[in-house]
Amino acid sequence: MTKQIFKSICLTAFVVFLASILLFMGVLYEYFSGIQRSQLKMQTDLAAQGAENEGLKYFDGLDVKYYRITWIDTNGTVLYDSKSDSLEMENHLEREEIKQALSEGRGESSRYSVTLMERSIYSARRLADGTVLRLSITQNTVFTLLLGMLQPIALIFVAALILALALAFRLSRNIVKPLNSLNLDEPLKNEGYRELTPLFERIVTQQRKIRRQREELQQKQSEFETVTTGMEEGIILLNEKQIVLGMNPAASRLFHIDGSCAGKHIVSVDRSLKLQELLYKAGGGGHAEMKMEIGAGYYQFSATPVFSEGLISGIVLLILDVTEKEKAEQLRREFTANVSHELKTPLQTISGYAELLANNMVKPEDTTEFSERIYGEAKRMISLVEDIIRLSRLDEGAEDMEREPVELYGLTEEILRRLTEEAKQAEVQMVLTGEQAEVYGIPRLLEEMIYNLCDNAVKYNQKGGQVSVSVKKEGEGVCVAVSDTGIGIPDDCRERIFERFYRVDKSRSKEIGGTGLGLSIVKHAARLHDAEIELESAPGEGTVISVRLPGICNCNA
Repeated sequence: MTKQIFKSICLTAFVVFLASILLFMGVLYEYFSGIQRSQLKMQTDLAAQGAENEGLKYFDGLDVKYYRITWIDTNGTVLYDSKSDSLEMENHLEREEIKQALSEGRGESSRYSVTLMERSIYSARRLADGTVLRLSITQNTVFTLLLGMLQPIALIFVAALILALALAFRLSRNIVKPLNSLNLDEPLKNEGYRELTPLFERIVTQQRKIRRQREELQQKQSEFETVTTGMEEGIILLNEKQIVLGMNPAASRLFHIDGSCAGKHIVSVDRSLKLQELLYKAGGGGHAEMKMEIGAGYYQFSATPVFSEGLISGIVLLILDVTEKEKAEQLRREFTANVSHELKTPLQTISGYAELLANNMVKPEDTTEFSERIYGEAKRMISLVEDIIRLSRLDEGAEDMEREPVELYGLTEEILRRLTEEAKQAEVQMVLTGEQAEVYGIPRLLEEMIYNLCDNAVKYNQKGGQVSVSVKKEGEGVCVAVSDTGIGIPDDCRERIFERFYRVDKSRSKEIGGTGLGLSIVKHAARLHDAEIELESAPGEGTVISVRLPGICNCNA
């Protein structure tokens, strides 16, 4: 602004200076021209009087330096001229000043000479005998006068220019200084220019409006952040050009980025073509959804366009974590397939044996053996169905089962007694250590949990192996640990052994029987008792499964 004011002042000073020079020269030129006309008129009167008194003798020896004297007869013939030979001069009857003098007694005129850049002024007077006496004088034109005064004018111009620059610099600083020191926080308290008062009042009004809008935006932003920060779903806000306007912490964690991506294109967040296609559909005005696998999880992406005055002004991208849903769906499919497979095998066996018996294709002495096989397969099916029903009840929370104090050491001792015959057949030694410890829980579930752990430890052990069971108090809780010296569990199977129908060694599982649901029941029973399960195993070295249950005091609390 200072430069603009400085330039304006300098330009104004230059124009004023130029106009002043031209005006001044014009006024002076006209002023001195008037004086010359008056003097010329007076000299004409003197010369006319002398010519009337003495005739041509008056001009003899007359020293005329600045004037030109011409005497013209009544017919326009030049009788005398102080500068030229009168006989060679043309007739002057048509000259303006001559015609005016003959008719009015006095005449005046002026003529410009473009070649000589001069102006001639003429003054004529009619004498008593009818002749005309004319005097003339030459003067320079304004342009010639300016050229003659060019040097002094240039000096004046330089001096004026320096003065104008100095004054313009100082004035521009003085003008801008109050503006640079304005207090925009409190505009009405500014002093300096009264003309700015309406502007200050408008600034105050705008500040109030902006402050109010900012408070509303901050409140809305705070509400939005409060709502979205605690959400497990990811939210990304985009404008119509797919520039990130903001995202909540869940989305930041999902893409492993921070909030610095705001203002950048969505490509900087994720470069997948699926996401670009999804946003392209949403940018066309339609709702779009898709599922995408990110890392070890599955996520549902939902893109919805935002309209403003009939035009798309942005896109809201909602990201839902459907990993558990996908896993549950996968487990459901696997469970259905496994149940079908587990039921199909004994049913086929029963159907085959029954068909043989029905068609009398079995020897009488083999009838008992076939019946026992049918009975065994039927028991296996019943056990499988019972386990499935039990798991279904556990999935529902087992709310109909009553809880009571249970002493785990005595319960474990009874379970090992029931497994004694099985352990002898498998040539496995069982050892129980620990102390009496009570928990508050469902007796039947606790019994099945410990029974399944001990039963697996016997079945998947080696001949001459050992099963060690310990029941002991740990702080305010109780730990039941079952260890064996069996085949062990590979690392890649540890996370899946608690899934339904999952078997580490499928060939051996068929030999030793079982439904494949034992550890699933253990997992559900532990979850219903707020217990933690720990697994330690190495292939060929055995397995240790520890279940830590809350003590009876904590359970009652």
